[in-house]
Amino acid sequence: MKSITCDLLVIGAGSGGLSLAAGASQMGADVVLLEAHKMGGDCLNYGCVPSKALLASGHVAHAQAHGSAFGIEDHAPDVDYAAAKGHVQEVIDTIAPVDSQDRFEGFGVRVIRETGRFVSRTEVEAGDTRIRARRIVVATGSSPFVPPIPGLADVEYLTNETLWSLTDRPDHLIVIGGGPIGMEMAQAHHRLGSKVTVLEAQDALGRDDPEAAAFVLDHLRGEGIDVREQTSAEAVRQQGDQIVVETSAGPVTGSHLLVAVGRKPNTEGLNLDVAGVETTKTGIQVGANLRTTNPRVYAIGDVAGQGQFTHLAGYHASVIIRSLLFALPAKAKTAHIPRATYTDPEIAQVGLTEAEARSEYGGRLEVARFDYGHNDRAIATRRATGFIKVMVVAGRPVGATIAGHQAGELIATWSLAIANRLKMSQIAAMIAPYPTIAELNKRVAGAYFSPRLFENSVIKRVVRFVQRWIP
Repeated sequence: MKSITCDLLVIGAGSGGLSLAAGASQMGADVVLLEAHKMGGDCLNYGCVPSKALLASGHVAHAQAHGSAFGIEDHAPDVDYAAAKGHVQEVIDTIAPVDSQDRFEGFGVRVIRETGRFVSRTEVEAGDTRIRARRIVVATGSSPFVPPIPGLADVEYLTNETLWSLTDRPDHLIVIGGGPIGMEMAQAHHRLGSKVTVLEAQDALGRDDPEAAAFVLDHLRGEGIDVREQTSAEAVRQQGDQIVVETSAGPVTGSHLLVAVGRKPNTEGLNLDVAGVETTKTGIQVGANLRTTNPRVYAIGDVAGQGQFTHLAGYHASVIIRSLLFALPAKAKTAHIPRATYTDPEIAQVGLTEAEARSEYGGRLEVARFDYGHNDRAIATRRATGFIKVMVVAGRPVGATIAGHQAGELIATWSLAIANRLKMSQIAAMIAPYPTIAELNKRVAGAYFSPRLFENSVIKRVVRFVQRWIP
């Protein structure tokens, strides 16, 4: 076995690991990167990228079938599901060079394509190599959680990892799980011609603001997706070429089954106990500085148990690089981390929801709201349903909820505002091009100030005085 030493060992070449390895190496650190599977991790190969590509195919099919409102004859789309999956793969292939081994070796990173496991507090074995590092970062991400449903192991079920190898369109896709992954894939497949039934044991999109979730679910049901809430999957069995899911409300039969009930941190096989790294139910235990119980080891991204978002992993990398390279204190914050579900319409959230803000701030909370129906671009493109609401305390936003067209794009403004403690007056001072969906952010800030300006008797008296006496 050969031995090498380095300044920084990164375990996992997903979003966070790649960002960290590239930045550290280009700034002069000796970096080793371990990845046993595909460069780019879940996001590029199984998650964010392929799912959005398939949603785009579904969007085109839906547009063909619903053109009459724009003066275009409705036309039932002729969907080639295998070709749609080809589009997905082409998108992955286009992005893959950015995450490739060659590119990172060009940065000076030593890339080892092996699984790593701790053999001491400062050493990791990967294949025939033992690596001793001054600092180690675990960035191994997460993988689909498969619940212990009786009979599930005896049928061919899909997860977000195996779905992409499917080239025959499901006649009837049953989705267990009504979270973001389940609902996105439900809509994509429905628009591509599959019958879809979603089974959710609790509330679909239950992490989101209830008003926003209800708005989106109404649209999905209106398209014809069968979303069954408070309906748990109790058993699964094969019946000929069909899959039967026994639920708390009776059996559901379909041709394919997608399990999308959540994700689990990838910690197995790392020998974390040997390194003195403790774990919790949600992942590796870390402090605000993302250090583990071993001060030489950090954890970032999904495996750190603070959220499962590609952009969060990238943010974590940017935080700890200060500590790793410059010995400067750095802490990860969470209030400004946005999330989005890319159904049509979308949901996006940053900071506190209305319920969370009311619980924390009580009577100090003000909620500003503006509806898409008053946005001219939304009207022109027939996207005039939806809303944005901003939770405000002492003139500063503490949360924003958006449900509607391009919600995922709009939410970035409010992440910026919360991250920099901007005031609503600074958002109101923004000028957006007319007509754009982006005007919604300015208009909701205006809605916050409207009562202060137009319903304030003092201001009205001052204006009347000025108009009467000032030439």
